[in-house]
Amino acid sequence: MFVLIKLLTRLFVKNSDDIKNPEVRAAYGNMSGIVGIFLNLCLFAAKLTAGIVSASISVVADAFNNLSDAGSSVVTFLGFKLASRPADKEHPFGHGRYEYVAGLGISVVILLVGIELLKSSIGKIFSPDSSTEITLVSACILVASVVVKLWMYFFNKILSKKINSSALKATSLDSLTDCVATTIVLIGLVISNLTGLMIDGYLGAAVALFILFTGVSTFKESLSPLLGNPPDAEFVSDIKDTVMQDDMIVGIHDLIVHDYGPGRCIISLHAEIPSNEDILKAHDSIDLIEKTLERKFNCMATIHMDPIATDDEYTLNLKDKVCRALCDDDNGFSIHDFRVVKGDTHTNIIFDLVVPHGIKQSKDEIRKTAKEKIRTIDPKLIPVMHIEKSFTEQ
Repeated sequence: MFVLIKLLTRLFVKNSDDIKNPEVRAAYGNMSGIVGIFLNLCLFAAKLTAGIVSASISVVADAFNNLSDAGSSVVTFLGFKLASRPADKEHPFGHGRYEYVAGLGISVVILLVGIELLKSSIGKIFSPDSSTEITLVSACILVASVVVKLWMYFFNKILSKKINSSALKATSLDSLTDCVATTIVLIGLVISNLTGLMIDGYLGAAVALFILFTGVSTFKESLSPLLGNPPDAEFVSDIKDTVMQDDMIVGIHDLIVHDYGPGRCIISLHAEIPSNEDILKAHDSIDLIEKTLERKFNCMATIHMDPIATDDEYTLNLKDKVCRALCDDDNGFSIHDFRVVKGDTHTNIIFDLVVPHGIKQSKDEIRKTAKEKIRTIDPKLIPVMHIEKSFTEQ
């Protein structure tokens, strides 16, 4: 199996390890689509023959399921083709999200197949057909179909992991549902012929419910990146490590990864630098970091420079006290952009307070509690805080 996958990869994909290249991703998608179209059309013809011979509604339905899979493979092929198109005036960030749309389309096809199979199976339950029988040829066709679909599952699963593609993952799960569906159909035919029990409709309904469950799961997974997912934790950590390699950077916050399709993203963040640094030198460092990020992650990078006091003992001590008062491991709070403006009657402390997404308190409640805790440090402190949530929280 793995030898055949390597052979197909060598045949269809040049520079197969350069998975961030849109052309290479398109080649992987094209390979998956072409293989899927060919194998699913072969399976459709074979199963339709077996279904007609055995007079089994579940086998015929399974055959048309393979025909819809051929359509899904066409969607995969077109999705990767469109995703590889370069940026243009109407889409300045490229067309990479077509790959997510392809995954969404495949999941819709899975749902439609499940609904149609459920309708046919319910009809078979209320109007059972005693003429259903299995022949040796039909059984061999169904067994061969299971083997082929199992291979297609592993084929697309390996490709999806290789290029981190939700569309190919949906295609692999589609193949797995077909494998399970055909196995159940085959078992049902054997039981019906050995015992005379008319369970074809019931097994078809079970298969339909399994397909519907898979369709809903793949739909959610394909829709999620279109709505906007938090970036992978390892990716975020790698970005932070890359930025912090510059000795001038003392901290980062407000990291955002804008996803415009696999291998296409825009990274923006705020980098904290000592306020007493030369502004031109700091600007040059920021430019170099942006270029490093762009080369390393094949992205666009924008960094906002935040000057902070690093040699003011009063500010540093006050920040530490505020952090200990507001932030701990239990609540997951953190602060950044901490500044102090001293006055004769009071002192303003200005900062951003980052809170987790799952917190139950409202912003007003959080602000009220924070002010009360800060007053215990010094009644003259007036907090001016902006409450926000992280864009990289998993």
